[in-house]
Amino acid sequence: MEKSPSDAEQICPTHPAHVNFSIIAIAASAGGLKALSQLLSALPANFAVPVVIVQHLDRKHRSLMADILSRRTKLQVKQAQQGELMEAGIVYIAPPNYHLLVTSQGYVELTQSEVIHFVRPSADVLFQSVAENYKSRAIAVVLTGTGVDGAIGVREIKQKGGTVIVQDSKTSEFDGMPKAAIKTGLVDQILPLSEIATALIALVMGSNADEQ
Repeated sequence: MEKSPSDAEQICPTHPAHVNFSIIAIAASAGGLKALSQLLSALPANFAVPVVIVQHLDRKHRSLMADILSRRTKLQVKQAQQGELMEAGIVYIAPPNYHLLVTSQGYVELTQSEVIHFVRPSADVLFQSVAENYKSRAIAVVLTGTGVDGAIGVREIKQKGGTVIVQDSKTSEFDGMPKAAIKTGLVDQILPLSEIATALIALVMGSNADEQ
């Protein structure tokens, strides 16, 4: 059942006063490249928070996802690096075979701890670290994908007061991950892929979305 997004409880002092959220964490698997391309292409260049992505990838091969996505969005897209400080308007993608976590100070942590749900990177690992460190200032998004990765993390996000958006089954090329997230009963919005960027802009930037 859909719910209205909960109000953020605090404002991150490192962002403009109108920003109630400090980070967006996105999970995707099969069909993710197409979905991410569409979503990121609709975000403005002045987007006010960092975007962190876990896309299930072949752990044995170098990923070209950052290069591909950077050609389809106004935002800078890069593969996340250990210890770097996240910046607003930059998209960070978990590298193959590494879990991606974030600290409360906004730094990236990469780890090769155990495989979760047969995958590394895992959305659950990312969501749990985001929930722990950003609480009500976090937005989690679950896109197309097989399996159940992300559902446990969705529970953590909601327990800490964050907001969850899930791609609907109709527009998901593979709906395993979205359905698993929805089954938690903790999803704020279930949206067609074409409407997710608009929802994120409204939540993060509000009436200031057109400012440059």
